[in-house]
Amino acid sequence: MLMEIYLIRHTTPNIEKGICYGQADLDITETFLEEVEAIKPHLPQKDLKVYSSPLQRCKKLADALFDGMEIDVHEDLMELNCGNWELQRWDDIPKEEIQPWMDDFVNIRVPNGESYVDLHERVVNRFNEIALRKEPAVIVAHGGVLRSILSHITNTPLKESFDVFTLHYGCVVKISLSDNEMKHELLYNYSRQGKEWHRPTVS
Repeated sequence: MLMEIYLIRHTTPNIEKGICYGQADLDITETFLEEVEAIKPHLPQKDLKVYSSPLQRCKKLADALFDGMEIDVHEDLMELNCGNWELQRWDDIPKEEIQPWMDDFVNIRVPNGESYVDLHERVVNRFNEIALRKEPAVIVAHGGVLRSILSHITNTPLKESFDVFTLHYGCVVKISLSDNEMKHELLYNYSRQGKEWHRPTVS
């Protein structure tokens, strides 16, 4: 039996480039409704169970796309906890503090935050639970969360996930699950603002 899970990344967040953010509860921008309309044609016309990160940039998108439907909110689907670095300028974080993380962001935790492995474990646990229910579903979440899921189903090393999976704001990915395999297909992935930059300008 074939079952589908759709992954949707939140729309453009209201924050200037060069700022570190993860679980900071950023709002949406003035392009939100335009971005929502661009996403809609890539969604299936059938009943789905909808899951979302509780952060408003995801929850507002889930509400807009699936108006009137119950949204199942899970903290496990939140972005990386950036701890002491939340909402700091990347270039203002002391080099001696950020360099170990830059060298091994998969395993090194942000001060008072998470490592990519920490995020991956909670996200994969939640994804597996959703997949085991064997019902069509949508997950509205964040770039780190979606890359973590795709790394899991393709056996891609986490350290390669940002290079392998280029996922722009508002992207839609369809995962098809059969009895013995999972396949993914990128349905929509339009960049409105060029390259995102989630690190200091000079390492």
